[in-house]
Amino acid sequence: MNKNVWAPQVNNLSAEFDVLVFDMWGHGESDLPNRKLELQDYTEQLSNLLAELKIESAHVVGHSMGALIALDFALTHSQTCNSVSALNAVFMRSPEQSAAVRKRSEELAAGGVAVNLEETLQRWFGEPGEHEYDLAQQLANKLLLEVNPKGYAAAYEVFAASDSVHATALKDLRVPALFFTADGDPNSTPAMSLAMAELAPIGAAQVLAGHRHMMTLTAPDEVSESLRTFFKSTPELAAKR
Repeated sequence: MNKNVWAPQVNNLSAEFDVLVFDMWGHGESDLPNRKLELQDYTEQLSNLLAELKIESAHVVGHSMGALIALDFALTHSQTCNSVSALNAVFMRSPEQSAAVRKRSEELAAGGVAVNLEETLQRWFGEPGEHEYDLAQQLANKLLLEVNPKGYAAAYEVFAASDSVHATALKDLRVPALFFTADGDPNSTPAMSLAMAELAPIGAAQVLAGHRHMMTLTAPDEVSESLRTFFKSTPELAAKR
């Protein structure tokens, strides 16, 4: 979508931290490079942004596709990364999950976001009329319809193919890591977060009850508080390594 989706966390955390959000390639105000993008391209976008702003280190947080980028950054730029928080991250999908996400990627490439918008929102928030997050769903719907369809499809293609990219690398992750998802997320499951936390040397898993994929919008205060607590604990966690 775009960086405005992080507004609740920015509002909740900016009193204690300097908070930076940005649009990844092909989203919001960021251009889409005229080439096929790989995960490392999104990672280098973040690295270059921090260098341009002369930010020497940061706690890095990503959600969904952003969680893949955040983890890749933590693995390849550990000297710049104080900690990494991977929210609703994917890891080692089952064959059925892989087939479903590849199908969605092909649909996006062929017909744009609107092709499976209803299915996406149901996956993110639940059945229409059966949840209390109408305003959050309306915001997500608006942001999805505004996104550059080519940028979204390019990112989704990487997202669909990258669930196992860190399978062997996580054991070498040098920074404290929080793997945080919701118990109602059918694709970024608690089992995935628990598996990643088990592999990471300084890894912790957390599961939020009663929410789905867009917990950053449906449970903004709970997510923010978990991040705040984790950030403050990272010096002690790192010292135990």
